[in-house]
Amino acid sequence: MFSKPWNVYRDKTNFIFVGGAGSGKSEIALNFARRLKADTEKEIHFFDMDMTKPLYRSRDVNEELRADGIWFHYEEQFADAPTMVGGVQAGLKSQERMVVMDVGGDYIGARSIGAYAPRLNAENTQVYYVLNAFRPWSDQLEHIDRTLGEILSVSHIQLSQLHMISNPHMGSVTTKEEFLEGNRRIMELLGPYKEIEFACVREELYHRVLDVCPIPVMPLHLYLTWGQLDEKR
Repeated sequence: MFSKPWNVYRDKTNFIFVGGAGSGKSEIALNFARRLKADTEKEIHFFDMDMTKPLYRSRDVNEELRADGIWFHYEEQFADAPTMVGGVQAGLKSQERMVVMDVGGDYIGARSIGAYAPRLNAENTQVYYVLNAFRPWSDQLEHIDRTLGEILSVSHIQLSQLHMISNPHMGSVTTKEEFLEGNRRIMELLGPYKEIEFACVREELYHRVLDVCPIPVMPLHLYLTWGQLDEKR
């Protein structure tokens, strides 16, 4: 569900989520996959490409997505050794399925997708870059430029392929005012250079920001919070 009429999927079949560590891209990717599942009859394949062992990972809630009928792909890590997920190339090539890819943390994680650059820059692929105004790597234009440059250099994603998302999130206690202020900052910083396609907000605030946010809004169910993950462990 988006707050304004807008065909987010267009003619795309692959959706790649990149951004700085802690930007919230895993939450967004998980919600996006469920939205696709509700809106299309195609198979939805989710690839957790996170090799950096962060605090929160999509794979921690893979059973929930599988229960919804989403194919979930990831590779277990041994100690700190990087691992590669199988089936990525076939998934990106297929027109009969849709792929959502969660690319882990900064340029370190972005290295894992460099080999797929021809597919990532293809017409049927949409690459989303997640910006969180409350994180130090996207609170100023020079910080955004540096982090984005590092990610593009190792992933070989073309700048023209990027679509920007605002995710002014400070956890489950984020207020309406914080969401609006964070989104305003990102739009002010990037507005002269790149359109912000939509903003993300936790589902409890969704109906409170619909009429005051100037861009489409996507509600987020928060999977990767401490309380919810503790219950699963």
